[in-house]
Amino acid sequence: MISTPRIRQLLGVSLVALSAFAGGAAVTGSMPAAMAQEVQTQSVAVPQGASLADLIERVSPAVVSINVRVQAPVAGMPGMQGAPNLEQLPPQFREWLEREFGGQPAPQMREGLSLGSGFFISEDGYVVTNNHVIEDATEITVVMSDGEEFNATVVGADPLTDIALLEIENPDDRSFPFVRLDTDPSLRVGDWVVAVGNPFGLGGTATFGIISALGRESRLANYNEFIQIDAPINRGNSGGPTFDMEGNVIGVNSQILSPTGGNIGIGFAIPSDVASEIVSQLIETGRVSRGWLGVQIQDVTEDIADSVGLESQSGAIVSSLVSGGPAAAAGLRRGDVILAMNGDDVENANGLTRRVGAARANEEVRFTVLRDGREQTIRVRLGDRPSEQALNQTPSVGEPEQPQTYFGMTVSPAGESDVAGLLVENVEPRSEAAQKGLRPGDIIVEAGGATIQSVSDLTEAVEDARGEGRPAILLLVQNGGTQRYIALQLDGF
Repeated sequence: MISTPRIRQLLGVSLVALSAFAGGAAVTGSMPAAMAQEVQTQSVAVPQGASLADLIERVSPAVVSINVRVQAPVAGMPGMQGAPNLEQLPPQFREWLEREFGGQPAPQMREGLSLGSGFFISEDGYVVTNNHVIEDATEITVVMSDGEEFNATVVGADPLTDIALLEIENPDDRSFPFVRLDTDPSLRVGDWVVAVGNPFGLGGTATFGIISALGRESRLANYNEFIQIDAPINRGNSGGPTFDMEGNVIGVNSQILSPTGGNIGIGFAIPSDVASEIVSQLIETGRVSRGWLGVQIQDVTEDIADSVGLESQSGAIVSSLVSGGPAAAAGLRRGDVILAMNGDDVENANGLTRRVGAARANEEVRFTVLRDGREQTIRVRLGDRPSEQALNQTPSVGEPEQPQTYFGMTVSPAGESDVAGLLVENVEPRSEAAQKGLRPGDIIVEAGGATIQSVSDLTEAVEDARGEGRPAILLLVQNGGTQRYIALQLDGF
């Protein structure tokens, strides 16, 4: 992964979106008619001491700065930090607030200007940028390299890959210089790249470097991997293009890894083939349709592999299913380990998420799963991934019982909780449960593949696992709306 808690702890670094933010007003301008040609591409050799001026001169006219006017609510009242506690206010002031604002102060809005980058992909004015550049925009202005300014509207955006598509408001039907997203880039670590964009609002800035790594993962994006580049990019480069030496766009700049928010030579670009597919869907329908399985999944750890009888830490284990979702309808179960999709091995949860997301809604796929020690094939017709708000599930109800201590944790039936299972009330430091990440408030839903409703159910599940000769038992644990599997070694029971 690009950014892990351990990396951040050791290096003090964080992933930073590349757009810049400053107070100010968005600008507009005239739209003089002019003709433009697609930027011509040709191979450019880069021997030591050679200049990149010809390449940059050709592609730069297609790269634009994007100024976005945004408005954000500010909590509280003018001169106050945060929202006031009405119970602590004088009675007269509280009565006035209730009379004037229904008991709450009127929301205060703060206006500012978000700065980013983008590039034309067609002569009729389509512009690619990042979703986080134009999110919550009230007005968007595209500024060309020669200073001309145009209003733009959002055709569509995909937050899950951080891609957005704009269209220039172009009543004069003028043509714009444009570049092409490479739909099948051939990339290698060490290839030269050029990044062009609008760092810190400076406009038309070009930097040069190499591809440092391929296939980088990020906690901020589950549906694509990233190209890592060392060409210097900074805040404001968001949405700008990364070019190869032929002038093809091979990436859309999106993030940096930095302790300060400035460049340290670690930047990340969305691969052009991913961006091209997203843009095609946005042009066609204004939205992105991606395959949806209807499960929560997690990586198979060494302990989980031991508990289910796997020899290696591969695949993705199903920790929960959406009621009525495609996976549930096809017969997938919690505890199934998905080993392959359409015959291709699944390495981990992120890999499966990307592959399902790359499939189209209503497509039938074959999953090879491990269940109860045996492999079987399950066919699933994927759904169309719903919005985040529509993915919530309604849990069931448990029954009361007295607390007991297992694996260094005190558990009792969830009682009035909305989730049936055992509530973790306390965890002893340095115990098996603590080492595996169990915390007070967690709810154990299953043990050894069996539903848990009482402490005796847990005891029975442990004894069954021992009888089968397993070194560990697999628990399904829920916290809030998230479920995960944790494997506990049986010698800690």
